[in-house]
Amino acid sequence: MYRPYLVKEEKILMLAMESGETKQIMQSVKDAISSCTFGKVDPDTISVFDLEYIFLKLRSKSVGEVSKVNVTCTKCEKKTTVEVNLEEIDVNMKLAPETKIKLTDKIGVIMRWPKVDMIADIADKTPEQQKEAVFDIITECIESIYDDKKIYPTSDSSKEERTEFIESLNQNQFKLLQNFIENMPKLQHKLDFACEHCKAENSIIVQGLKNFF
Repeated sequence: MYRPYLVKEEKILMLAMESGETKQIMQSVKDAISSCTFGKVDPDTISVFDLEYIFLKLRSKSVGEVSKVNVTCTKCEKKTTVEVNLEEIDVNMKLAPETKIKLTDKIGVIMRWPKVDMIADIADKTPEQQKEAVFDIITECIESIYDDKKIYPTSDSSKEERTEFIESLNQNQFKLLQNFIENMPKLQHKLDFACEHCKAENSIIVQGLKNFF
C-alpha cells in the first residue's frame, strides 16, 4: 500500500536533482519512499536497484507514466528530447553477477548487494577516492565466507578481520569481487530515436535513476 508523493515532496525531489549531488538526490528519494509507503518499506535495507525501481513506480503514479529524457545523438552529439513510458522500464537482471563467487577450488564468498548509502557515498568522489571506497564497499558486502567444510557468516567477524581476508587475495580474486559491485543490476531502457538536429537514427541504452527523474 502506498500513496503518490505530494507537491511538497516533489519540490524537495526536484531541488535535490538540481543540486546534482548524488547523496542529496538519494536521500530525497529515500525520504519519499519511506513517507509514501507509510514506513512499510525501509529504504536503508534494500539494494540500490530495488530502491530505484520502487521510486520509478512511485514517480509514475505521482506525476504520470511519461517522462521526457534528454539524450545525446551518437553522430552530431547534440541533445534530443525523447518521451519515455516509465512503465516499460525495468531492472535488467539478465547479466547480474552471481552472488556466490568461487575464489579457489575450496574457498569462496557469498555477497550481498550494496545498499543505497554505500553507492551514494562514492558517486561524487574523485577516481582515487573511489578506489578506496570500493574496497570498503566490498568489505561490507561479503555476507559469508565458505570452504569445503563450513560457511562462516561475516556477522561473526570484525571489519578488521574482513579487511585482512580481502587483502590476502590475489589480484584476479579481488577483481571477481570488484566486478560484482561494478556490474550490479541497474534501471535500463533501450531508446530508439531520430535526432531532431541531424535526423540520424539512434539506438542507445539509458540507465540509472537520474535519467528518468
